[in-house]
Amino acid sequence: MSIFHNLIRELLRKRSKNQEKYLSDALLEKEARRIEVHLFHYTKDVVLIVTGVFAAGFGLKGFLLPNDFIDGGVTGISLLTALVTNLKLPLLLVLINAPFILMAFYQLGKAFGIKSIGAILLLATVVALVDYPLVTSDKLLIAAFGGFFLGAGIGLAVRGGAVLDGTEVLAVWLSRKISTSIGDVILLFNILIFSVAAWLLSVETALYSILTYLAASKTVDFIVEGVDEYLGITIISPQHEAIRLMIVQTLGRGATIYEARGGYGTSQKDLRNQPVVFTVITRLELARLKRNIDSIDPKAFLVAAPVRDIAGGVIKKKALKH
Repeated sequence: MSIFHNLIRELLRKRSKNQEKYLSDALLEKEARRIEVHLFHYTKDVVLIVTGVFAAGFGLKGFLLPNDFIDGGVTGISLLTALVTNLKLPLLLVLINAPFILMAFYQLGKAFGIKSIGAILLLATVVALVDYPLVTSDKLLIAAFGGFFLGAGIGLAVRGGAVLDGTEVLAVWLSRKISTSIGDVILLFNILIFSVAAWLLSVETALYSILTYLAASKTVDFIVEGVDEYLGITIISPQHEAIRLMIVQTLGRGATIYEARGGYGTSQKDLRNQPVVFTVITRLELARLKRNIDSIDPKAFLVAAPVRDIAGGVIKKKALKH
């Protein structure tokens, strides 16, 4: 038990005595654990958001803004407006993002909206006050590394439960209104931005800005989804127990058994109970899993689906000993 945990318990004990609401040791332990978990996640979110803001600020002031480059999304609109008007970028970041963040309160909840407001205000402050050095004037390096640092900042903010760009919020809202995917909405939004950039600035600048956007979007995916790409694997086989043991002992992954009924039949009497094995692995382990399953049951039915995020379990543990 950590010193911090004990400190929370003592503070709770003193508060309960002052309020004449005496709590049992079990309730004190439960409440202390709840507060400790909330504080840990809150601190982690703040660190991720602040780090993301400074990374995005470096991408903007160290690469994009001094060289008249833009990005996609609301950040791209802010950069484009700053280039063709006398308005300051920090002010534009706040003003243009404001309606989308207000929308986030209704789409994604108050906590998300408050974090996003704080993140965007901090980004505007960093862009206005922090003096980043001009790193390079090479257009290809600007597009690649400007997009990388901006994307890293946006991705870290998303991991912290906030956004630095309101495009995703708008995309969620529009996708519900016009029955299209979020990705399609973002793509159309950015096509419009880069078309305007080609008209107001130059075709060359717009093309380099597209490279910046691609670098930023890939970096966001890398930061948010992690280094490993995980797959959820569903396996149906009469040899389900042997496959489960292989997954646990050979691959070192966790496995869950679902009790299901086979649906391949023309009548109820044809249906039979069929345990289903489910596990989560990395994409790099898929070939090995298939090879081991084929050695057990070549006719096993296997379905692989991408998994966006994972927590807990034995995903990253070493293989168990035989």
